[in-house]
Amino acid sequence: MLSGEVIVINGENMIMGRLASVIARKLLEGNRVVVVNAEKIAISGNKRSIVNEYRAMLEIGTLRNPKRGPKHFRRPDKIFKDVVRGMLPKNTYRGREALKRLKVYIGFPDEFKRYKLVTIPEADVSRLGRKYALLGEVAREIGWKG
Repeated sequence: MLSGEVIVINGENMIMGRLASVIARKLLEGNRVVVVNAEKIAISGNKRSIVNEYRAMLEIGTLRNPKRGPKHFRRPDKIFKDVVRGMLPKNTYRGREALKRLKVYIGFPDEFKRYKLVTIPEADVSRLGRKYALLGEVAREIGWKG
């Protein structure tokens, strides 16, 4: 499916921001990155406040035509890809090409069973000393039907 070196990262019990920053660095180096189990990525903080922030973001529109406003995603894989996009220089050729090398999946597709799963130790949720919510739970709260 993908050519070149492929890094398959297991997103289970990983902190979203730290994981996204490591992945952005790897993408800018020219690696292809695949993230599996996106619905099990952790967001640090109180679940209720996280859900309220995402719901408020979904209500943002324009005054002239509210349907044309900024589009925000409800699926965990798209939410995470958008977070990584925010950490890349998306207005440059280099950043756009880096984003094309990123694939994010809900669950664990069979086509990546032969690859060795990589975990990022600096993004492990055990480093958190506070509450966290899983991305899949937050996505269900804001309207994901998965």
